[in-house]
Amino acid sequence: MNKKIKENQVNWGIVGVGDVCEVKSAPAMNLVANSRIEAVMRRNADKAQDYAKRHQIEKWYSDADALINDPKVNAIYIATPPDAHLEYTIKAANAGKPVYVEKPMARTHAECQEMISVCEKAGVPLYVAYYRRALPHFLKIKELIESGAIGDVRFVEVRMCKPLVPDIITHQTNHWRVNPEVSGGGYFYDLASHQLDFLDFLFGPIRKASGYSANQGGQYKAEDIVTASFEFTKGVLGTGSWCFASGEVSDKDITTIVGSKGEISYVSFGKAEVTLRRDASEDKVFSFDLPKHIQQPLIQQVVDDLLGNGMCVSTGVSGARTNQVMEWMANS
Repeated sequence: MNKKIKENQVNWGIVGVGDVCEVKSAPAMNLVANSRIEAVMRRNADKAQDYAKRHQIEKWYSDADALINDPKVNAIYIATPPDAHLEYTIKAANAGKPVYVEKPMARTHAECQEMISVCEKAGVPLYVAYYRRALPHFLKIKELIESGAIGDVRFVEVRMCKPLVPDIITHQTNHWRVNPEVSGGGYFYDLASHQLDFLDFLFGPIRKASGYSANQGGQYKAEDIVTASFEFTKGVLGTGSWCFASGEVSDKDITTIVGSKGEISYVSFGKAEVTLRRDASEDKVFSFDLPKHIQQPLIQQVVDDLLGNGMCVSTGVSGARTNQVMEWMANS
């Protein structure tokens, strides 16, 4: 495997050190082998300095261009809301630096395609933070399917219901998630993107999908309910329903994969457990510990890929497919 950077260490520059960088992602960049955080950036200088101080990072910026063009930074992590992903990817690519970008990859599939194009032209890799592809309990699901534990896969059913949050409009730190101009959609784009990307990892691309979406709760502009049907290139069928305006009694997160000899069920957000049910057999529950920094296994893959020591399973090409599928489902 070829190295994708000249150095023997990845020196990260992080654009947008908000909540996701507190525990989920950034601390792992100082823990995985051959990786360190060189500098961080946030438009609010006081908050940028505070983050750097609390995480023992020597260098901070309030200007993204200054960070991206820092000669000691050789890879860029874009941890901003989706509306800035394209802009900063273009700048990083033009500076000749690999990009690791938060999910969803962008607001639209067209923006994703532009990100892929600019990185290809610059000769730099593009990775997307769909970290479930590297977590042990999700890898167990892939192992069970590939080993034939449930026979031939017939269909997948995804169901997610969450209670309406009437005061979301007042919380500025979260409001961007339900503002399509910033996020591309609502909680469907924020949460279902993880679920759909993982199904892409299991079964390959979804070749067609259709659905209905609506705003039934009336608390914000984005959709709060989506129902969909879809088909993978391998012939597996699927249905999904996502409602973010339900009552508390309906609160649920469950995905079931049905095969010719059994089924696998799991939650996408929460306990790291996988339940296997097979004909004429007792149920088996596989339990795992989640890493403290949830993105660490995927970040290790990114670093290994950059240094020519491995391959990362979450790329711009796969991330763009998830945006395409969400558009098919929410905008049919």
